[in-house]
Amino acid sequence: MLRLNSLNSMDAMTKNVVLNTDFPDLQLVKRGKVRDIYDLEQRLLLVATDRLSAFDVVLPEGIPSKGKVLTAISAFWFSYVKSIVENHIVTTDVNAFPDACQKYKEILADRTMLVKKASPLEVECIVRGYISGSAWKEYKRDGTVCAIKLPGGLKESERLPEPIFTPSTKAEKGHDVNISFDQAVSIVGADIARKIKDLSLAIYNKAVDYALSKGIIIADTKFEFGIIDGEPILIDEVLTPDSSRFWPLKGYAAGRAQESFDKQIVRDYLLTLDWNQDYPGPKLPGEIIAKTALRYKEILEILTC
Repeated sequence: MLRLNSLNSMDAMTKNVVLNTDFPDLQLVKRGKVRDIYDLEQRLLLVATDRLSAFDVVLPEGIPSKGKVLTAISAFWFSYVKSIVENHIVTTDVNAFPDACQKYKEILADRTMLVKKASPLEVECIVRGYISGSAWKEYKRDGTVCAIKLPGGLKESERLPEPIFTPSTKAEKGHDVNISFDQAVSIVGADIARKIKDLSLAIYNKAVDYALSKGIIIADTKFEFGIIDGEPILIDEVLTPDSSRFWPLKGYAAGRAQESFDKQIVRDYLLTLDWNQDYPGPKLPGEIIAKTALRYKEILEILTC
């Protein structure tokens, strides 16, 4: 497991930021917002770069060691929730990767998962346990979150009576689109929609209990599933600072925005700019990059120690 004290100084890390990978001997099949995916015939190689996406826009600068942190946190959670659902990980040990990968092991180490091939579902599974962000804005306006009617009188950042499942469609560029459960059914079918909803809520609830024992609130998170042999398995990343809102329990109080162990530092900075949240994204000051890198490493240590 990657540890905070195993990471280099900020200056050294900045020089080694990985924004893109290029392995001529491997077949690149996709560049996502954060991950580069290579096809190894029987398996896929998921390389977590240090790219940062905010408001669904990939920013021009990366966060030092971010990909390594994401991989370590995902590996921890995949193992932790395996009693609920199978996942796609084969190994994260670069020395166990196929021979064709070994010449690139210096870049691949600690930021890469060798995974099973699954058919990704075209629905993202969002679970919200607290009301924050865009959900809070919608609730203030309409009394709903993703068209789900909620009790009146809720405060910003307040814990919901029970977690809610709010799926969305995936977008390669631009903003994902919230959809109803019925719309999710129309995309993936009733049986799979029910299964991924139940699995998402079960994973979230198990993770919430663990995180609270570490002094962390998981306000909301996003899961992705793929299909192998007709059944959903957990894929991509899970419960990372890129896919979740992590708040420190100490100092938490409903009625205001919360301190956050995720990329909220970047979001808050970007909201001070005259930027329309479309490409190209603005450059980030060094101070914001450094603070964000530290936040990512802090949440890794808190959750996995």
